[in-house]
Amino acid sequence: MFWNRPVETMGSEQLADIQSGRLKELVGRVYNQVPFYREKIQQTGLLPEDVNSLEDLAKLPFIHKQDMRDNYPYGLFAVPLSEIVRLHASSGTTGRPTVVGYTKRDIGMWSEVMARSLTAAGVSRQSFVQIAYGYGLFTGGLGVHYGAELVGASVIPVSSGNTHRQLLLMKDFGTTALACTPSYALHIAETMRESGINREELALKVGIFGAEPWSERMRKEIEEELGIKAIDIYGLSEIIGPGVACECEAQDGLHINEDHFYPEIINPETGVVLPDGEKGELVITTLTKEGMPMVRYRTRDLTVLQRGTCSCGRTLVRMGKVLGRSDDMLIIRGVNVFPSQVETVLLELGETSPHYQLIVDREDNMDLLTVMVEVTEDMFSDEVRRLEILERKIKEALSSVLSVSAKVKLVGPKTIARSEGKAVRVIDKRKI
Repeated sequence: MFWNRPVETMGSEQLADIQSGRLKELVGRVYNQVPFYREKIQQTGLLPEDVNSLEDLAKLPFIHKQDMRDNYPYGLFAVPLSEIVRLHASSGTTGRPTVVGYTKRDIGMWSEVMARSLTAAGVSRQSFVQIAYGYGLFTGGLGVHYGAELVGASVIPVSSGNTHRQLLLMKDFGTTALACTPSYALHIAETMRESGINREELALKVGIFGAEPWSERMRKEIEEELGIKAIDIYGLSEIIGPGVACECEAQDGLHINEDHFYPEIINPETGVVLPDGEKGELVITTLTKEGMPMVRYRTRDLTVLQRGTCSCGRTLVRMGKVLGRSDDMLIIRGVNVFPSQVETVLLELGETSPHYQLIVDREDNMDLLTVMVEVTEDMFSDEVRRLEILERKIKEALSSVLSVSAKVKLVGPKTIARSEGKAVRVIDKRKI
């Protein structure tokens, strides 16, 4: 099924012409309306008129997440605030969010690419879409919501959590499509077994899963447990939210909506653009976004690009599943977590040593974060009550900054292994 067949099956030359025209307009717009971009482009010795085609894109500088933090909150907006109709945000390394603004047209474009994505996954006007992504500043819930409504499906906006209630509504409302993180989908399946609910009692046919990395093994497990087709969707708040790319029912790569989001793959060390088929870091340019355009944004996600017509008939370029990241960011239950956030909390509290380690594991299909923190000899030999108070204080501070719960474990001096090189701050035990 297609939502926008002319675009989704467009020939490469026609698409390239559209992309080039949009890129030229974009560069002129950000140069004239965003001081940050004007300064960055001037530093390269370029002018907007020097960018006339997709081949010229590589001449432009990259944009990093740090640039968003440095220009917090509205420094990268390209329109007056009176034209911003919605704000979303994701976590930052110091707890301060990275802010994204949307115009009315941006919301319409987001709904369009999500409608394409959901249709490719098998959602139609006859579908009942249960959204178990979080709503609010997180883009997942509302992104899927607007796309499903545009398709004409019946939306069940449950949001995340309360698994028994999720299952009750699935049975009673006849949910045919589930949208959530893949780990939560497995948790739902486990709760089904414990509750004695047979998958044949549900009308589920498809799941649209994203916001965290997951493997083919995990896909197979979800499909077997829930009796559905598990579809991978990709997006990030800095670009738009979910809908940047999504698999079709062929499950042979995620179709990037490249008329709106132009992808490049670069060598993360050198920044050199790599040819199709080579693994590297995904860089995205938002060709049509008005509120906060991104020119050559480094996502830090590692993947490959594949061109050619898919068996579904779509010609849009496909990206492989995300294979990892080129920085130290962790994704835990759909939330971005940086080790430096933990360091900031500990330094501000000032009651521990500077040695800490994050241990990420997955139990019962849910991500768990444990933060090991060394304390001084005097503190470690102190009364248990005082250690418990400190542990609780650190846990509350981390929860406030990370927006995800973490277990805190205080350990004695030199418990955490030392390194002569870069400290090992993260141990990820998840098998995804």
